[in-house]
Amino acid sequence: MRAVRRFTVRASVPEELTGLTALATNLRWTWHPPTRDLFASMDDALFRRIRDPLRMLTAVPAGRLRELAADESFLAKTRKATQDLHRYLTEPRWYQRRAADRAQRGDPDDIDTDPEERFPAAVAYFSMEFGVHEALPNYSGGLGVLAGDHLKAASDLGVPMIGVGPLYRAGYFRQSLSLDGWQVEHYPVIDPSGLPLELLTEPSGEPVFVHVAMPGGRDLHAQIWLGRVGRVPLLLLDTDVDGNDDDLRGVTDRLYGGDADHRIRQEILAGIGGMRAVRRYCELTGHPQPEVFHTNEGHAGFLGLERAREVLAEGSLTLDEALPAVRAGTVFTTHTPVSAGIDRFPVDLVQHYFGDGRLLPGVDVRRVLALGAEDNPGMFNMAHMGLRLAQRANGVSALHGRVSRRMFSKLWPGFDTEEVPLRSVTNGVHGPTWVAREMSALLGGSDEEWGHDGDASGIDSSVTDEQLWALRRELRGNLIAEVRRRARDAWLQRGASALELGWTERIFDPDVLTVGFARRVPTYKRLTLMLRDPERLRALLLDERRPIQIVVAGKSHPADEGGKALIQQIVRFVDDPAVRERMVFLPDYGMSMARYLYRGCDVWLNNPTRPLEACGTSGMKAALNGCLNLSIRDGWWDEYYDGSNGWAIPTADGVTDPLLRDDLEAAALYDLLGQQIAPLFYDRDESGVPRGWLSMIWHTLRTLGPSVQASRMVREYVDSYYLPAAAKVRAATEHDYAGARSLAAYRTRLDTHWPRVRIADTELAVEGESLVVGEEVTVRAKVDLAGLDDSEVEVQAVVGRVGDTDDLLDTVTVPMRPRGRGEFATRLRLPHAGSLGYTVRVLPKHRLLASPVELGKVVPA
Repeated sequence: MRAVRRFTVRASVPEELTGLTALATNLRWTWHPPTRDLFASMDDALFRRIRDPLRMLTAVPAGRLRELAADESFLAKTRKATQDLHRYLTEPRWYQRRAADRAQRGDPDDIDTDPEERFPAAVAYFSMEFGVHEALPNYSGGLGVLAGDHLKAASDLGVPMIGVGPLYRAGYFRQSLSLDGWQVEHYPVIDPSGLPLELLTEPSGEPVFVHVAMPGGRDLHAQIWLGRVGRVPLLLLDTDVDGNDDDLRGVTDRLYGGDADHRIRQEILAGIGGMRAVRRYCELTGHPQPEVFHTNEGHAGFLGLERAREVLAEGSLTLDEALPAVRAGTVFTTHTPVSAGIDRFPVDLVQHYFGDGRLLPGVDVRRVLALGAEDNPGMFNMAHMGLRLAQRANGVSALHGRVSRRMFSKLWPGFDTEEVPLRSVTNGVHGPTWVAREMSALLGGSDEEWGHDGDASGIDSSVTDEQLWALRRELRGNLIAEVRRRARDAWLQRGASALELGWTERIFDPDVLTVGFARRVPTYKRLTLMLRDPERLRALLLDERRPIQIVVAGKSHPADEGGKALIQQIVRFVDDPAVRERMVFLPDYGMSMARYLYRGCDVWLNNPTRPLEACGTSGMKAALNGCLNLSIRDGWWDEYYDGSNGWAIPTADGVTDPLLRDDLEAAALYDLLGQQIAPLFYDRDESGVPRGWLSMIWHTLRTLGPSVQASRMVREYVDSYYLPAAAKVRAATEHDYAGARSLAAYRTRLDTHWPRVRIADTELAVEGESLVVGEEVTVRAKVDLAGLDDSEVEVQAVVGRVGDTDDLLDTVTVPMRPRGRGEFATRLRLPHAGSLGYTVRVLPKHRLLASPVELGKVVPA
């Protein structure tokens, strides 16, 4: 028989142990070892099996709970843990200390003279997935894990953040393998009441609902589940509720599932419904309303339209006047290095959902479509809408920022690629989550919150090579035990008999160089690059003196047949009895498996096709555990590789034949493994310690450790994005949106006058007889402003190297000052020797613009 409905009954915990419930439902336990120790002390074997404090309270027998309720020692530990959680949730952290320091200094600001007010009261962070822990299976891969790490780091730093996204009843799929090595997907049904979540309720006790209009007069209803990620509330929207038709109940069924119609419903819910959930949560709890809104990829981009609707509902502004206030407070992060990876919807589909005016009253559907317009007039581009509705945007590594500026340069015609207003904040990872507890203890980090301020550089200098090497061997041994267990389970799932799996107890060797490769499996990540020359790989695996062993894991999207075929190729290779003791594919890659891999591998392999990896954070997590990176210089590795913290696989840039490129880069990979990496790993002194290898680990921990922390990433967002956005929001909205009205009126004036603005004449004046680098020259220009005022434009002189095409390179830009009657001038130092050129250009200027480039308007000489 099958159940027609599933539900979870929570345990009845003795009153003396009620503190355990608060500890179990705040996900801080996922990165706080003392809290996990407390639950493990209830039943160590049980906790090792389920690793979820909330499930522990259900699984521990009632008799054991009564016993613990009478155990004064356990009660004292519980009180200490709950007091520590309260301290963590209430004490001033980095953000509060920073705001207090700024207020005390009274730093000037170009917009808001009250320095304390520049710190936003709250930031809302929207993402389609959040990977906090496997106990909350609401993620598919790197994007979600990054979002989870972002919330954890924000909590540790005290940043007042609210996370928002959908809750998926089937989550992402669980992966197994068929007998012939093909990926098989399973979708376990998840009951939210059994997760570390609570239903957000009205004062009456009834669930809180948000409503989003659907075509045909229907409404989509969603209840809100509240998770607590340390200090950060996480709001997750769930449409599997009574009152929704069957098709609407299924909107939040699966992560990244369904067709375009299903996907646009999810994204409307995430953006518009998510915005309404934030507003209601703050009303109910007294939490400050967010001033800054951060969209993690374009999926939730419709939130900007909902915020515009809110402003219009106040009744005194037009949409043109509302949009500057919306843009000022929006931060957009793109993770996509290729146009094909951007979410697009047919224009007719967007018209279907927005056309009747019920979804966003007062917002003309033609304006909605214009925000998502792209070269293909039949498609609506979510990234384009995200950029047009955000005053600040960024990629997720320095290289990805450059790639993104090229990819979106058409939105800013007339500007050089490097001027496109899209910067970068390199991703980071949450050290307390990913660093092995043993590693943190050895290096002198706090057992509780190692790296929460991003300072991982204070390594205990008394730690010896012998101690570090012993720990690395221990962590490798833990990984190998897990590899053997998972390999056996995988073969049993594929239909093998337990009697024929004795060999799985012998696979891998605790003293052999161990390479890890684990990630999603789109084709650009090149899972099978290592198989380009199977015989050469086999020789590396089976080398008698310096063997290597490789752990491979990863999931392919259910609709990606090409990715599944790559997995099958790997599986068929590792099924060979000749290599299966040295190489394995482990199905169902997730956060629990990842921790073993990051901590136990010696080398972390990453070989995407450059520059298609936006960032990639798995290698960061491995590095924090003393694992050395072996990677194509793509994503984060392009900027952080220094020649001594790992190895860079040479790239065959300029080779247009992808097969030849793969051959060349695979050969380089084999050379590095066989000629540099393995010899260094096996080069031992008389005490059996690889001194050269360990010197690279020490260098990695000391130099790379602080840079890859998520706390460093969040601090960058605070300083360079959230604080400036909050200042602009206040300038736009105060005094009944006077700033927003001013900017809208200014844009109207530009539309009228800008086409007639022209530079009539320019002059470069030299005082001496010859030009010498570093010498000052004067640049003058005569500009016809076509009725605009001098204060409404910025006239710039640009000087740089010049080649045969007259294109300027390595430029220096200097603003020119008005001299009256349309004349402008400036003095500048000649920056380079050799052939130089200069030009003059006119750009818009308004105090609410983040940069003169923002509006995409320029008049060149």
